[in-house]
Amino acid sequence: MSEQGRRILLGRVLGAFGLRGEVKFESWTEPRSALFRYQPWILRFPDGSERELRGARGRESGKYLIGHMPDVLDRDAAEALHGTEIHVPRDALPPAKPGEYYWVDLEGLRVVNAEGTVLGVVSHLFATGANDVMVVRDEARERMIPFVQPRFVTGVDFESGTVSVDWDPDF
Repeated sequence: MSEQGRRILLGRVLGAFGLRGEVKFESWTEPRSALFRYQPWILRFPDGSERELRGARGRESGKYLIGHMPDVLDRDAAEALHGTEIHVPRDALPPAKPGEYYWVDLEGLRVVNAEGTVLGVVSHLFATGANDVMVVRDEARERMIPFVQPRFVTGVDFESGTVSVDWDPDF
């Protein structure tokens, strides 16, 4: 998908909060409240339909965000949004700082070790608490490589579309 057409999943609707149409959100932004800075949202409903939304606002409340969405005026309307994903266009996010990467930008890059062996392509990344893990897939297998720089991930080159790693191909 072109950079312009790429979308980033930033959060989801967890359901209603209270009786007046407030919505409880889960946010994967840092800080969590940054979710409201990146608009317009592309809402992807559980049935697969989508629509664009502008004007959502909210605040932090414990582990979640509580907020308002235009046209959501009561608890039933808020509860009907349960499970809705919140996406934004990739170009709505600020540029990554030097040495930092948006996970979505790494997806699809070839992974090559120091000996020049292609290990596959980055499928996705996930957090473990101790460190992030890069999932690399080829036709035969899946590898999980800790995204620890410079110990295991020695370089990222977007121009050549590669991630360089210090990783044994048999591991």
